[in-house]
Amino acid sequence: MLKKLLILFIALAPLAAMAQEVKIAIVNAQEIFAAMPEIPNIETQLGKKQEEITKNIQALEDEFNKKIEEFEKNPATSDAVKQDQQKQVGQIQERYQTYMQNSQQEIGQLRQQLLEPLNRKIMDAIKAVGDENKYTFVYDVSSMQSPFMYITPTAVDITQQVKTKLGI
Repeated sequence: MLKKLLILFIALAPLAAMAQEVKIAIVNAQEIFAAMPEIPNIETQLGKKQEEITKNIQALEDEFNKKIEEFEKNPATSDAVKQDQQKQVGQIQERYQTYMQNSQQEIGQLRQQLLEPLNRKIMDAIKAVGDENKYTFVYDVSSMQSPFMYITPTAVDITQQVKTKLGI
């Protein structure tokens, strides 16, 4: 019996030693992201793109309203003309819907294109701080969907260290 206990102790000893070496850190990636100096430039670029899209949407709406107004002033004299007018209005509506879908995709792609290098830069800085301080785990606490209900007070907040690493 004593022999079995000794074997169990020897088997569990490395696990206990490893548990003592676990270093946990937390970081608020959202706070770092918001403090990045590139954000105003990205917002400006996205705003310009949105303005361009808004102008094009307004032009399509103006064209649509002009056609409707034109048709109301000059009512169709035959079914063929009425069908042609309806077809023209339908084409404008279809262009409008297609443009709306494409512009939303375009804005999303531009946002992703502009934010990806920034996100990569933040992740590299977090990794560098984690490696320098030999943290076993670094948890992002900025997400409300974090799987952690409780984080020990002994966990080190490295948010400021990451900001320093990024020069902000």
